[in-house]
Amino acid sequence: MRRAILAVLLGFLIMAAPAAAEKPLAPVGQITFEATSLGVGATMSWGKGWLTFKGKSYPILVQGLGVVGLGLSQVKAKGTVYNLKKPSDIIGDYAEAGAGIALVGGVKGFLAKSQKGVVLDLTAEQTGVSFNLGGGAFTITMPQPRHKPKG
Repeated sequence: MRRAILAVLLGFLIMAAPAAAEKPLAPVGQITFEATSLGVGATMSWGKGWLTFKGKSYPILVQGLGVVGLGLSQVKAKGTVYNLKKPSDIIGDYAEAGAGIALVGGVKGFLAKSQKGVVLDLTAEQTGVSFNLGGGAFTITMPQPRHKPKG
Protein backbone atom coordinates (compact mmCIF):
# COMPACT_ATOMS: atom_id res chain seq x y z
CA MET A 1 0.00 0.00 0.00
CA ARG A 2 2.79 2.37 0.93
CA ARG A 3 4.59 1.70 -2.38
CA ALA A 4 1.41 2.39 -4.33
CA ILE A 5 0.96 5.76 -2.63
CA LEU A 6 4.61 6.68 -3.25
CA ALA A 7 4.32 5.62 -6.90
CA VAL A 8 1.22 7.79 -7.37
CA LEU A 9 2.89 10.78 -5.69
CA LEU A 10 6.06 10.35 -7.74
CA GLY A 11 4.02 10.12 -10.94
CA PHE A 12 2.11 13.26 -10.02
CA LEU A 13 5.33 15.17 -9.30
CA ILE A 14 6.86 14.09 -12.61
CA MET A 15 3.75 15.21 -14.51
CA ALA A 16 3.53 18.52 -12.62
CA ALA A 17 7.20 19.48 -13.08
CA PRO A 18 6.95 20.63 -16.74
CA ALA A 19 3.87 22.74 -15.95
CA ALA A 20 5.68 24.42 -13.07
CA ALA A 21 8.66 25.19 -15.31
CA GLU A 22 6.52 27.05 -17.89
CA LYS A 23 6.71 30.83 -17.71
CA PRO A 24 3.45 32.65 -17.05
CA LEU A 25 2.25 34.58 -20.07
CA ALA A 26 2.55 38.36 -20.02
CA PRO A 27 -0.24 40.50 -21.47
CA VAL A 28 0.77 42.08 -24.78
CA GLY A 29 -2.43 43.65 -26.11
CA GLN A 30 -6.14 44.28 -25.81
CA ILE A 31 -9.07 43.13 -27.91
CA THR A 32 -12.64 44.42 -28.19
CA PHE A 33 -15.44 43.34 -30.50
CA GLU A 34 -19.19 43.39 -30.93
CA ALA A 35 -21.05 40.51 -32.52
CA THR A 36 -24.56 39.34 -33.28
CA SER A 37 -25.41 35.76 -32.35
CA LEU A 38 -28.33 33.79 -33.80
CA GLY A 39 -29.10 30.27 -32.69
CA VAL A 40 -31.63 27.74 -33.89
CA GLY A 41 -29.91 24.42 -33.20
CA ALA A 42 -26.39 25.58 -33.99
CA THR A 43 -25.39 29.15 -33.13
CA MET A 44 -23.83 31.49 -35.68
CA SER A 45 -22.07 34.72 -34.66
CA TRP A 46 -20.54 37.52 -36.69
CA GLY A 47 -19.07 40.90 -35.84
CA LYS A 48 -16.12 43.26 -35.88
CA GLY A 49 -13.77 44.95 -33.49
CA TRP A 50 -10.23 46.07 -32.72
CA LEU A 51 -6.92 44.63 -31.63
CA THR A 52 -4.64 47.07 -29.80
CA PHE A 53 -1.00 45.97 -29.95
CA LYS A 54 2.10 48.06 -29.17
CA GLY A 55 0.12 51.31 -29.21
CA LYS A 56 -1.57 50.73 -32.58
CA SER A 57 -5.12 49.60 -33.34
CA TYR A 58 -5.94 47.02 -36.01
CA PRO A 59 -9.43 46.15 -37.30
CA ILE A 60 -10.59 42.54 -36.87
CA LEU A 61 -13.55 40.46 -38.02
CA VAL A 62 -15.06 37.71 -35.85
CA GLN A 63 -17.16 34.73 -36.97
CA GLY A 64 -18.27 31.90 -34.74
CA LEU A 65 -20.13 28.64 -34.52
CA GLY A 66 -21.64 27.20 -31.36
CA VAL A 67 -22.64 23.61 -30.70
CA VAL A 68 -26.22 23.92 -29.41
CA GLY A 69 -28.02 27.23 -29.13
CA LEU A 70 -31.32 29.03 -29.34
CA GLY A 71 -32.06 32.75 -29.44
CA LEU A 72 -30.85 36.09 -30.72
CA SER A 73 -28.37 38.24 -28.83
CA GLN A 74 -25.79 40.97 -29.14
CA VAL A 75 -22.38 40.33 -27.61
CA LYS A 76 -19.85 42.94 -26.53
CA ALA A 77 -16.52 41.39 -25.61
CA LYS A 78 -13.27 42.81 -24.34
CA GLY A 79 -10.16 41.23 -23.03
CA THR A 80 -6.45 40.78 -22.79
CA VAL A 81 -4.25 39.19 -25.44
CA TYR A 82 -1.29 36.97 -24.54
CA ASN A 83 1.49 35.35 -26.57
CA LEU A 84 1.07 37.60 -29.63
CA LYS A 85 4.30 38.35 -31.47
CA LYS A 86 2.92 40.41 -34.38
CA PRO A 87 -0.57 41.73 -35.21
CA SER A 88 -1.29 39.14 -37.89
CA ASP A 89 -0.82 36.35 -35.31
CA ILE A 90 -4.32 37.23 -34.06
CA ILE A 91 -5.69 35.60 -37.23
CA GLY A 92 -6.84 32.07 -36.57
CA ASP A 93 -9.36 29.67 -35.12
CA TYR A 94 -10.03 29.87 -31.38
CA ALA A 95 -11.64 27.25 -29.16
CA GLU A 96 -13.42 27.84 -25.86
CA ALA A 97 -15.39 25.60 -23.56
CA GLY A 98 -18.29 26.21 -21.25
CA ALA A 99 -22.03 26.74 -21.09
CA GLY A 100 -23.99 29.89 -20.56
CA ILE A 101 -27.41 31.46 -20.56
CA ALA A 102 -28.26 35.14 -20.97
CA LEU A 103 -31.76 36.45 -20.36
CA VAL A 104 -31.94 40.19 -21.06
CA GLY A 105 -28.32 40.55 -19.98
CA GLY A 106 -25.43 38.53 -18.70
CA VAL A 107 -21.67 38.52 -18.36
CA LYS A 108 -19.49 35.53 -19.15
CA GLY A 109 -15.73 35.20 -18.80
CA PHE A 110 -13.70 32.64 -20.72
CA LEU A 111 -10.31 31.80 -22.14
CA ALA A 112 -9.77 30.99 -25.80
CA LYS A 113 -6.61 29.75 -27.51
CA SER A 114 -5.61 29.63 -31.17
CA GLN A 115 -3.53 27.04 -32.98
CA LYS A 116 -0.69 29.62 -32.98
CA GLY A 117 -0.72 29.70 -29.18
CA VAL A 118 -2.34 33.14 -28.88
CA VAL A 119 -4.47 33.26 -25.73
CA LEU A 120 -7.46 35.57 -25.21
CA ASP A 121 -8.84 36.21 -21.73
CA LEU A 122 -12.29 37.58 -22.57
CA THR A 123 -15.27 39.00 -20.75
CA ALA A 124 -18.39 39.02 -22.91
CA GLU A 125 -21.66 40.77 -22.11
CA GLN A 126 -24.79 39.53 -23.88
CA THR A 127 -28.06 41.35 -24.38
CA GLY A 128 -31.14 39.62 -25.73
CA VAL A 129 -32.36 36.11 -25.07
CA SER A 130 -30.07 33.19 -25.80
CA PHE A 131 -29.17 29.76 -24.54
CA ASN A 132 -26.03 27.85 -25.48
CA LEU A 133 -24.67 24.55 -24.33
CA GLY A 134 -21.15 23.24 -24.69
CA GLY A 135 -18.17 24.99 -26.13
CA GLY A 136 -17.89 26.92 -29.30
CA ALA A 137 -15.30 28.05 -31.73
CA PHE A 138 -14.70 31.32 -33.47
CA THR A 139 -12.39 32.66 -36.14
CA ILE A 140 -10.65 36.02 -36.15
CA THR A 141 -9.52 37.55 -39.44
CA MET A 142 -8.19 40.95 -40.45
CA PRO A 143 -9.90 42.76 -43.33
CA GLN A 144 -7.80 43.39 -46.40
CA PRO A 145 -6.80 47.06 -46.74
CA ARG A 146 -8.68 48.88 -49.45
CA HIS A 147 -6.45 50.40 -52.09
CA LYS A 148 -7.68 53.37 -54.06
CA PRO A 149 -7.05 53.10 -57.79
CA LYS A 150 -4.40 55.47 -59.04
CA GLY A 151 -5.26 58.13 -61.59
